[in-house]
Amino acid sequence: MNLIHDPWIPALRQDGSYCRIAPWQIAETANPVVELAAPRADFQGGLYQFLIGLLQSRCAPEDSEVWAEWYQTPPDAHVLAQQFSALATAFELSSEVGKPAFLQDLTLEEGEQKDIAGLLVEAPGGKTLKDNLDFFIKGGRVTAICPACAAQALFTLQTNAPSGGVGHRVGLRGGGPLTTLLQPVDPAHSTLWHRLWLNVLEQRHDLHSHEAMTAAIFPWLGNTRLSDKGGQNTLPGDVHPLQMYWGMPRRIRLQPAVTEGDCDLCGDHSDTLFSHYLTRNYGTNYEGPWRHPLTPYRFDKKNEAPPLSLKGQKGGLSYRHWLGLAIEDKDNGDTAASVVQSLVQDKEMYLASGVQLQLWCFGYDMDNMKARCWYDHTLPVFVLPTAQITMLQRWVEALLMPAKEAAPLLRKFIKEAWYRSPENASGDNSFIDTEFWQTTESHFYQLLQQLVTAVQSQERMPAEVATAWWKTLHRTLEQLFDQYALHTRVEDLDLRRVITARSALLGKFHSLKSVKALKSDNPHTQEVAHG
Repeated sequence: MNLIHDPWIPALRQDGSYCRIAPWQIAETANPVVELAAPRADFQGGLYQFLIGLLQSRCAPEDSEVWAEWYQTPPDAHVLAQQFSALATAFELSSEVGKPAFLQDLTLEEGEQKDIAGLLVEAPGGKTLKDNLDFFIKGGRVTAICPACAAQALFTLQTNAPSGGVGHRVGLRGGGPLTTLLQPVDPAHSTLWHRLWLNVLEQRHDLHSHEAMTAAIFPWLGNTRLSDKGGQNTLPGDVHPLQMYWGMPRRIRLQPAVTEGDCDLCGDHSDTLFSHYLTRNYGTNYEGPWRHPLTPYRFDKKNEAPPLSLKGQKGGLSYRHWLGLAIEDKDNGDTAASVVQSLVQDKEMYLASGVQLQLWCFGYDMDNMKARCWYDHTLPVFVLPTAQITMLQRWVEALLMPAKEAAPLLRKFIKEAWYRSPENASGDNSFIDTEFWQTTESHFYQLLQQLVTAVQSQERMPAEVATAWWKTLHRTLEQLFDQYALHTRVEDLDLRRVITARSALLGKFHSLKSVKALKSDNPHTQEVAHG
């Protein structure tokens, strides 16, 4: 199967029909494709990145004006087919050793043979299966997959690769990176083309090439840069910047498909099914200051360490992460992905005023080699001039700081209500923080929308927004404290301890500098009673 010419990508068209498309068909305008339809959530994210990578590699616009022209009017599908065809020989899924095969080691003839399920990020490892510890994710359920699912699994693993044992390298962005993609909300601009093109950068970012195929971009075209004792690390200057879209940390070679039947992932019947692959360790080891365009990063305030890609994390995403994912969170150094920054820096003037966008955020929460959860969130994004974005950032920081400080206070004083010696009490109480963020989230986004409207006409945060927010936080602290401190066994309830802790919690909250700052902008607001 050739991943450029053959129709293998599962998709939905405007009339609701399911189909399989070749990559160039994303530009078709008659009954256009509106969404992908991968059999798994991680494959869905992988396919988006695969197609964005193709567009970036072959169709990067010269400037923002050309980008805007293609956003409004996609190129002819045959033009796109011609561009992608230049890559066709590099996108064969299967070939004999010594000839290129998509995301597979060029010369791998010997290695450890593994069941095809090992390509799935969450699949239990060999030791887990041997020790019969696959309690939650059972082994043996995926034994054969079709070529289309094999291609999706290969790309998803290589781009998200977590730690895989000694010498089995993690992905270019680290194991289990968070990916953030811009998406249109307006139905008039919600074809698959629009969803993809929003995430393509201009040539000024050096993410384009005049050479169709080179191992510096597609590493499977040449010998793998080994990272064993006699090998080397791979730094950004060692390869072309486009390799960020096509990173290949794992040495893998699919074993020839010899059987036919139904695919264990998508359910479709296939003339060929893959059941095994070969792998060896010490593949490409990506080190240094990589910055993938589709991922947000945390920057060291002292500039002593390279940027660290943000990962999926326990508890998922909430509004406390919005600033770092959509703009910049100066408090912890989190900065939005390059494609998101480019929206404000390069493209804002070309998008219609008031256009609604959202940020699709997804990724695995990994505990070393174990996938704990797959997270999938959408957050609002606003198209505003740079000066207004800067002001909005400052206002949102003023709202987030008291919330960030209130959450640990709530957990601390609930423990003081529960225990005589809270400092000696062990256990995971992170569920308290999670509920705090979930309870206040909808109100935050309501106020955020008010700020977006206000920032276009004034230079001071509206007093009613600041007042509403600290009152929301106060009310939530009271509600959750009472919920957890009082709902316990009667014999464990010490009312004097509870009342003391409650009073201390609210007193500490109102003494926070960040809360006082909100109130200082609202001198006519009456204090909420602390009792």
